[in-house]
Amino acid sequence: MSAKLDQVVNDGLMLPGVVALENKAALLEQLVESIRRVDYVAAIASRPISPNRADPGSDYFDPIRAAVLKAQAGELEEASWLIFLATHFGKANRTGWLLIKDVYGNLGAGHNWTWPLVSTDPVAMSTWIGRNHAVLRSGGRKFGNHRKYESLDPTKSNSTGEIIESYVNWVMQHGSHAGLFTNALTQSGNNPRAAFGMLYRSMGVVKRFGRTGKFDYLTMIAKVGISTIVADSTYMAEATGPLKGARLLFGGATTSNLSAVVLEQKIQHLDSFLRVGMQVIEDALCNWQKSPGRFLRFRG
Repeated sequence: MSAKLDQVVNDGLMLPGVVALENKAALLEQLVESIRRVDYVAAIASRPISPNRADPGSDYFDPIRAAVLKAQAGELEEASWLIFLATHFGKANRTGWLLIKDVYGNLGAGHNWTWPLVSTDPVAMSTWIGRNHAVLRSGGRKFGNHRKYESLDPTKSNSTGEIIESYVNWVMQHGSHAGLFTNALTQSGNNPRAAFGMLYRSMGVVKRFGRTGKFDYLTMIAKVGISTIVADSTYMAEATGPLKGARLLFGGATTSNLSAVVLEQKIQHLDSFLRVGMQVIEDALCNWQKSPGRFLRFRG
């Protein structure tokens, strides 16, 4: 990959942020680390997955593995729903998937909040979360780092219940997740990149799903094999960490005045040589700018 960076420079793309050898080495390691993260889903899908991974009554519950298991069984609606929940709640550093486990599992009270139930009556789940929010906030249950400002409290604006209702409404405009993704591909002339962009823009109606939430959700839908969509952009204009990383790489400083439009063009040029995809590049740039001269492993 080092040779590919050299090739892109020879092709006329200036990369002042990696003139220093230690910066180049750190960026290359971040790219490799990001590739591993993106390939993680394919790796778990290639191995047998225990049914316990899809059971919120089990300590081994894992919504990503559950989504893979459901997708492999042809249950694409439930797989998509689990991906949304995993994206919204995130994985806490200390207690992992405990919060989503107890929300999806209805605190062990008889039935899970599966897609057939929630899609027909999202208000029921929203009301349940509101009624149980104090319990759900106790016992170490926490949102993941990227979602740490979310709230289960129904008295707060854009609480989890409202977010779920807005998500269900977004999907059910098309009758199902399958309809949502198929319609996007059809309307884009079966162009996977254009379909991704169409879905990204339309997902703006889902409350509290900004750039990171939309990007993570849609790329995971693709990785699990639910749809053939492919990220068409890093959506740099709405980014924070990746924007700083791109400005450092292409402008030599995180404060360089390169616009998001120009940076996006440069990223597309870069990927025409690297061939790693938008998700790898945006993830690597975000992490690299935190420690550009020395590789540090980050967990989101």
